[in-house]
Parts: sequence; structure tokens; C-alpha cells
Amino acid sequence: MENINNDELDLVTFSDEDGNEFEMEVWDYFEHEGQEYAILFDLESEQDEDAETEVYIMKVYIMKVTVEGEDEIFLPADEDKMDELTEIVEKMLDETFCDEDCANCDQADCEDRK
Repeated sequence: MENINNDELDLVTFSDEDGNEFEMEVWDYFEHEGQEYAILFDLESEQDEDAETEVYIMKVYIMKVTVEGEDEIFLPADEDKMDELTEIVEKMLDETFCDEDCANCDQADCEDRK
């Protein structure tokens, strides 16, 4: 997947339960029911052309760190909202990345329609 929002990747470093660090790319943000969410891509799955890109939906909280700055905290989205969040993210991805499968495309302005 490509980062379409800016030229530089917005990377976030996470640690798993064993203390291993890994980076994820923040692709975009969206709001749903008053809560901000982020769409993140696993950078390691992007490097393997045969693997599907892993997409994660995380809650975003803004924490004021200093007078001049803020820090974002990413937490897993609530399980009871995952179906509706997944639907929102799938629609956002479909609008951005066309897989040229025009039979299943619901975009009226799709350039690949024949």
C-alpha cells in the first residue's frame, strides 16, 4: 500500500508482550461516533509482495505532553464496534485503491469501467 496523505511515512513504534518492537505506518485517520481512529499498516507485510497487507484499526487519544506539543496514544478499537469500523475502513480503501475488478466496483466515476 502506498501512503497517499503525505510524502513522508508517519511511523509508530509498538512493542509486543515479549518486548519486541515493530513499526507500523499510519495511513489515515477518521472519526466515528465522536471517537478518533487511525488506520495502520504493518510495514513488514508490505515488504512481502506475496503477503496480504495487514490493516489495523486503533483508537487515538491525544495526550498533552508539554505546553508546545501533544502525543498520540494508540489503543485497540473496541471489539463490539469492529464490524462497523471495518466497513468504514473497507469503503475508504476501496475509494482509494482500485483493484480493477470492475464487476464489483460500486464507484460511479471509476476510470476502469468499460
